[in-house]
Amino acid sequence: MFGLVDTGSALDTVAHVIQVALTPVFLLSGIATLLNVFSARLARVADRVDAASKALEGAEAGQTGALFVQLVHLHRRSLALDVAVVLGSIGGAATCAAVLVLFVGALRDTTAATLLFIFFPLAVVCALGAIGAFTTEMLMAGTGIRAEVAKSRRAAAQDEAVEAIDSEPDGAQNPAPSNGSGNTGS
Repeated sequence: MFGLVDTGSALDTVAHVIQVALTPVFLLSGIATLLNVFSARLARVADRVDAASKALEGAEAGQTGALFVQLVHLHRRSLALDVAVVLGSIGGAATCAAVLVLFVGALRDTTAATLLFIFFPLAVVCALGAIGAFTTEMLMAGTGIRAEVAKSRRAAAQDEAVEAIDSEPDGAQNPAPSNGSGNTGS
């Protein structure tokens, strides 16, 4: 089982089991790294929620709607990150279970193969699901950033237009163009 060939030495058998068990450990290391990234992203979302909540307390009527929309967007991002963390954690636990099954299976050659074929694919599927949820959150973050940039551009363009109107002298406003016959239009 597990590609174990009886070489006659118990030490060789144990060494082979340890070598085979290292493969899931690399997956576990990758999942742990993903969980670290997820928690850092979740901390950034939490910081933005705190900032938006504080701004909402002293906001004017016109700003309240925009802050509420931002809080809804941040809530969706936190949900996507929650899914990523849960799936990553399940994937990590399934990877640990697969490693445990490898070791226990070497001692008791009963149902270890069945358990191994349950836990290791479960770990991979959960890791893929966590990556998918994280990708969703990243896309949501990108959409939010682009919306903020567009809002800032519109506000800057509006401020420039107001400044241009305010900087014109009172008598220098351009009259409607004439067609030479005294008519100003149609």
